[in-house]
Amino acid sequence: MLHTSADDWRQAPKKRVLFFGMSGLGKTHVSNMLRDTGNWFHYSIDYRIGTRYMGEYIADNAKAHAMQVPFLRDLLLSDSIYIGSNLSFHNLTPVSTYLGKPGNPDLGGLPWAEYTRRQEQFRQAEISALMDTRYFIDRAEALYGYPNFICDTGGSICEWVDPDNPEDPVLKALSQDTLMIWIEGNAAHTQELIRRFNRAPKPMAYQPEFLARCWAEYLAETGRAEAEVDPDAFIRWTYGRALAHRQPLYRKMAENWGVSVTAEAIHSVASAQDFDDLVAAAIAQKTG
Repeated sequence: MLHTSADDWRQAPKKRVLFFGMSGLGKTHVSNMLRDTGNWFHYSIDYRIGTRYMGEYIADNAKAHAMQVPFLRDLLLSDSIYIGSNLSFHNLTPVSTYLGKPGNPDLGGLPWAEYTRRQEQFRQAEISALMDTRYFIDRAEALYGYPNFICDTGGSICEWVDPDNPEDPVLKALSQDTLMIWIEGNAAHTQELIRRFNRAPKPMAYQPEFLARCWAEYLAETGRAEAEVDPDAFIRWTYGRALAHRQPLYRKMAENWGVSVTAEAIHSVASAQDFDDLVAAAIAQKTG
């Protein structure tokens, strides 16, 4: 772990942290709060994925749809219009829209083979973005003079790592450069996340083995063929299982590679000093 004691954390002239956990529990909230102090550089993994690693996929997908409309096709072929995504820190919709959902094409679903191809593209993109953390730490200090650094990860980080492997390349690299902090939710948070997701289901990325198992189980349970599946129904069905699948992975990541704080504690953070105190307490609890 990057800091061996609470005092070591408090006295560090440069603080570097990485937040992980389910989306919706406060990672981006506290990242924005710290960034707004003017002393923290905020590195968003999801933003890096959408701009550096999947931007071309996203734009080409939009162009492919536009090419099906004769009016837009003519304008594209004559270079009269430009199509791109308006992705930002606060609008990551182009990434999730590109990932898509499997099932009935009349309901916006993708064929399973295309859906899993895009999942694999995302897996590679997220790993690459995570491994760029060291580069952005150096860049933030050399170019902008920021002493402190936040890596704000997506909820799927746990899908691509083995927290029980001390030689896991991603976790080993991240833990050498940042203090990894799990934002842990409770049962009430889980139910609230499920309620929100059911109201507005959005595409997510999952470990290939987990996803294939869910797909096979869903088809068997519903008796539907691939092209008959309601895409939203499938991803709603999968989401609750995903929360249960990810929780032990997050816990192992915190136990073996970092510390944990509760979502309630994160939401009570109102200043950089509050954050320092919270992390110091988490380190003290971990190190005894």
